[in-house]
Amino acid sequence: QVQLVESGGGLVQAGGSLRLSCAASGRAFRTYTMGWFRQAPGKERDLVASITYRGDSTYYADSVKGRFTISRDNAKYTLYLQMNSLKPEDTAVYYCASGFGLDPVNFRDGYWGQGTQVTVSS
Repeated sequence: QVQLVESGGGLVQAGGSLRLSCAASGRAFRTYTMGWFRQAPGKERDLVASITYRGDSTYYADSVKGRFTISRDNAKYTLYLQMNSLKPEDTAVYYCASGFGLDPVNFRDGYWGQGTQVTVSS
């Protein structure tokens, strides 16, 4: 079993940056594809970005391409999401999750964190 704990959320003005972290509890982290999802009030939870276990392939939702960067440090069992040029529409609870492939369906049965709130003011 893998426990995931997100951190780094907060309140930021539009155009600002935040870096989210997701700390995993054990070595199994190294074997999983990992992803960041977000859920805004009244909306579905959507995949924002994902990265293979080696970090050699990534996926980004169109809405964040060129602004967000996903990365991982397998030695530290940690996943990151660097978010730049933030917009009010990026406001959501952000979750990290483990999966078996880059597409959203591959995370359905994975491990999930509790989420961290990101609020972008205009």
